[in-house]
Amino acid sequence: MELRQLLGVGPGITALIGSGGKTTAMYRLAGELQQLGTVICTTTTHIFPPEHLPVLEDPSGNDIAAALAVNPCVCVGRPGAEGKLGPGTLSPAALAELADYVLVEADGSRGRPCKAHLDYEPVIPAGTRRTVLVVGAAGFGQPIQEAVHRVERFCALAGSSPDEWVTMALLARVIRGEALGDVVLVNQVETAEALACARELAAQLEQPVVAGSLHGGEWLCVS
Repeated sequence: MELRQLLGVGPGITALIGSGGKTTAMYRLAGELQQLGTVICTTTTHIFPPEHLPVLEDPSGNDIAAALAVNPCVCVGRPGAEGKLGPGTLSPAALAELADYVLVEADGSRGRPCKAHLDYEPVIPAGTRRTVLVVGAAGFGQPIQEAVHRVERFCALAGSSPDEWVTMALLARVIRGEALGDVVLVNQVETAEALACARELAAQLEQPVVAGSLHGGEWLCVS
């Protein structure tokens, strides 16, 4: 079964939030979805421009329509600092009028595998039909202060201290407390131990949980 099916991604806007593989997940989904229709990848925060897709810098609707007539998948954004793309003039809702699928990276994590969110995060756009919360298994069993973005917020939600390690019980407490994702994608699951941890996490959550390795191209539903 393809990742899009396991995550329940359909037409319209899908937001990817969390940490540990949002960008990779977005482009993996784009690769699957462009076999079914037209796809726009974009962001409400900032991303590096992809090398494998046409990049449209703050285009008009006509520009996007012309590009999608040639290539079923494009990336849209406005050039920003450090060579990154930020949100374009057209909102994700407007982009959804131009393409069958709109994939939005709607969060930042500074490269950490786990994350908690401040009040203004994530930036989930209006009209989003599916929100995928990505979690990196590379943070499992690691010190919170090293593996987590927004350490203070994570500890406040988990009832822990920064010198504790990331356990499935603490992580589940944070995810339940934030209640942000419709489905959880545990990425970086490349060992039997990591898979066991993903199953342990899934047992403590109400959302469906999919676990696997985006780089390896293997995943399964664990709840």
